Formats: sequence, C-alpha cells, structure tokens
Amino acid sequence: MSTIGFLGLGSMGSAMASRLIDAGHEVRVWNRSPDAVAAAVSRGAVGVDAPEDALACAISFSMLANDEAMQAVMTQDRIAVLGGRIHVAMASISPDLAASLADHVTAAGGTYVAAPVLGRPSVAAEGELNILVAGSPDAVADIQPYLDVMGKRVWILGERPAVANAVKAAVNYNIIHAMQAIGESVAMTERLGVPAETFTELLSSTLFGGVAYSGYGDIIAAQRYSPPGFHITLGRKDLDLAEQVARSVGVSPATLPALTAVFEAALAHDDLKDLDWSAIAEVSRRDVPIPGGTATE
Repeated sequence: MSTIGFLGLGSMGSAMASRLIDAGHEVRVWNRSPDAVAAAVSRGAVGVDAPEDALACAISFSMLANDEAMQAVMTQDRIAVLGGRIHVAMASISPDLAASLADHVTAAGGTYVAAPVLGRPSVAAEGELNILVAGSPDAVADIQPYLDVMGKRVWILGERPAVANAVKAAVNYNIIHAMQAIGESVAMTERLGVPAETFTELLSSTLFGGVAYSGYGDIIAAQRYSPPGFHITLGRKDLDLAEQVARSVGVSPATLPALTAVFEAALAHDDLKDLDWSAIAEVSRRDVPIPGGTATE
C-alpha cells in the first residue's frame, strides 16, 4: 500500500481520510486543529506537524474549507515542496484560485489536479461520493485508485483543473434552487393543511427523484437542520462561486439575486444562521423578511 498525505480534517476530510486509512494506506494527516489529527491517529493515521510534511508525499490530498483556508495553507514555500509530486485539491474553491494554484504547482515542477466532490459527510464515510476531476491524464490515472476508495464514480472533466471547480459551483447552484423551491412549495402546501412530509414524498416519488429532492426534502420536512451537514455560510460562499463562473462566461442568471437575498436573510436570522444550508427553506416558511421585501410578497 502507499504513503499519501491528507490536509484538512473537517467533517468531510475526516470521512475521506478514514476511507483511505481503512483501505490500508499510510495516511499522513495535517489539520489546523490538533484534536482532529488526534482522532485520525486513533483510527490509524500518522500525524504530521506541518502541511509541508503531508505535501512531501508523492501524492497528497487536501480538503480545506474555502479560498482563504487554501491560500493560507498552500503558500509559495509549501508549493515548492511539490516538485515531482501530485497534489489533489478536493475542496470547493473558486476556479480563479484553482487556476492560479495549478500554475504555481506546475512552475514548481509538480502536478495539480482538481477533484471537488458531491456528497455530504455521511456519503463520504460510505465511499459513495461523486468526484469531479480535471487535470493531467497521467496524474488522474495515478490517483484513480485512491479516488475509487473515496467515491462511487469519478467524472473526468478535461485537463484544466479550474473547470472541475466551475462545474462543482454549477451543481451546487442547482441544489440551492431545489432547496429553495422545496421551501417555497412546502410553505404553500403546509398552509393548506398538507403535512410537509407528505408533500416532499410526493415530489421525490413522482417527478423529482434524486438526492436533492429526496434527501433535502426529508431534512426540510422534518426541519432537521442541526447539526449541519453543510453549513449555511458555505452555501452562501457557493453562490458567490456560481456568480464568478457565470460572469466568466458571460451568463447573467435571472434567479441569482433572489437566491442571494434569501441566504442573506437566513444569515441575518439568529435561529437560522448556524444551521444546515437547507435551512434557507425556512425563509419562506417563517416569512423571514428579505432585502427588498418579505419572503411571501
């Protein structure tokens, strides 16, 4: 088995690293919080003191929260360690940052692959992620065995790493639409006396099959927003990423301003701001005021 590096042990990263550990690999882990490292070590990982110690492996993976976290970890000095090595960035970062990191890693003599994922931590723990991959075909072939451990399907999206991040932003944009549509329609039908569970089952069992409607429909119907599987602040970040992608290709999404206003209203509401991103559905159900009016005008 191989020795690989893994940086970033949040709820997603921990689940993904655990899959690699259970597959018999030596996984050298780093995280800003030492508690997460200790937990991974208890499952069989090898803790390292600094990011460069994980990046020094022939193949390393990262699952960091956002652009700011990625930039803080992937400094020029640390990127220099990647000469002759492959780094796989699995977080949902901006396409612009992905392109910049790919250029810097290439200049250092290394290879950068983008591989953002679709799925919540529970899905990651089961190795059922969908993984969106873009990068050098040779590097993708080298990392394929590890991706197969973490995911059920790998989607190859070309050789430009930034494209994978753009596609991930577009997918999340669709998920946000689904959650908002569920919230608005549940608000209407609940007030007619139809239980939310019945209505969301109707949706997912007839015309709207798939994880977005079945999974988030159940969460919204039961108002099971805590603990958050994907924090609402991260959803707001993903809206910004979708806007960046749209702008870069000359698209003006008609619904983006409305969805942004809904997220802003939820984040300004003390009972919603720390919940799962699907809690945006409560803006309509609770008549939470949104910029420019109310949710039910």
